[in-house]
Amino acid sequence: MSDSAVLKQISISQGGRFYSWWAKSYPVPKDIIETHSANMHMIPANGDIERTLKSVRAGNLVHIKGYLAEATNKDGFRWKSSLTRSDTGAGSCELIWVESLETW
Repeated sequence: MSDSAVLKQISISQGGRFYSWWAKSYPVPKDIIETHSANMHMIPANGDIERTLKSVRAGNLVHIKGYLAEATNKDGFRWKSSLTRSDTGAGSCELIWVESLETW
């Protein structure tokens, strides 16, 4: 999914916490798009990683190491990561505790 020729044929939008994509025709099989693209919410492990996350721009390649996470608060709110890449729709996003990050 980092091939710019493929990405040029896919429209992507982000609204709230939701990610959507559509294409007039599939540049690669639909299941490849669904399993190799994701809405990922990042929790930086420290200030350096937070600054690096904020510096990421469209077109960057990114290598992330961390853990799938669950976030809760004292009011009972619970947000947990999807545990599979084969799901789609609401609840299919990943929540990631980022311990290292490289961009190029």
